[in-house]
Amino acid sequence: MTQPEIHQFACLKDNYGVLVHDPEEAVTLSIDAPDAPAIERALAQRGWKLTHVLVTHHHADHTAGIPALKSATGCTVIGPKAESVRIPCLDVGVAEPDTLALGRLEAKVLDTPGHTIGHITYWFPKANVAFVGDTLFAMGCGRILEGTAEMMWASLGKIAALPGDTELYCGHEYTVSNGKFGVAMEPGNDRLVARLAEAETKRAAGEPTLPTRVDVERETNVFLRAGNTAIREHVGLPAVPVWKVFANLRERKNRF
Repeated sequence: MTQPEIHQFACLKDNYGVLVHDPEEAVTLSIDAPDAPAIERALAQRGWKLTHVLVTHHHADHTAGIPALKSATGCTVIGPKAESVRIPCLDVGVAEPDTLALGRLEAKVLDTPGHTIGHITYWFPKANVAFVGDTLFAMGCGRILEGTAEMMWASLGKIAALPGDTELYCGHEYTVSNGKFGVAMEPGNDRLVARLAEAETKRAAGEPTLPTRVDVERETNVFLRAGNTAIREHVGLPAVPVWKVFANLRERKNRF
């Protein structure tokens, strides 16, 4: 099949909106709905008609635009079954291992809880792309607000296990702050140091640092690298289970 067209745009304070369009079937997906006017402008610029909203989790900065978009377009709203009562206008609740057929596009649903208890990721294997919401960020990960550190570590592991060339679209532009923390935790990682410099240059020019890729995150995201010897030694946890190292890193980032 023809690869879908993907359009990413900044909205709200530091969110990203993303539209995914299948030109052969006239299917257009919005990944979450942070801000209805921004999404409507992006649709108008592209000449696309919204058919679906794919929700990753219930937080308002990912769902606030749903009622207006539903009213204007009649789009189908799909989201995590475990958070169905917290997502406005939800039509279809999904969970792993559900698969969605959206025109000629196929998405596999991955349960990736931790940030919220029902957070999900949408992975499009044939298009080589995944939409990870607030579970993973470029060189970072989401705060653990409803789940546990062990749960979040498992969720990150699912994303890290995807094919290395999978493009990852995240919910927010947090790359520079994440990179600064990462360098503080793993200063000997030259690839990480270089990536932070690259991100700072992009942001100074007003350019996005996303999407990222699975293989790049494996090399430069200290949260995925919690089992690395240098990181274990830096945080003083050489022999505990890896998820406990991850939990320590996440707590350190909260205070960074």
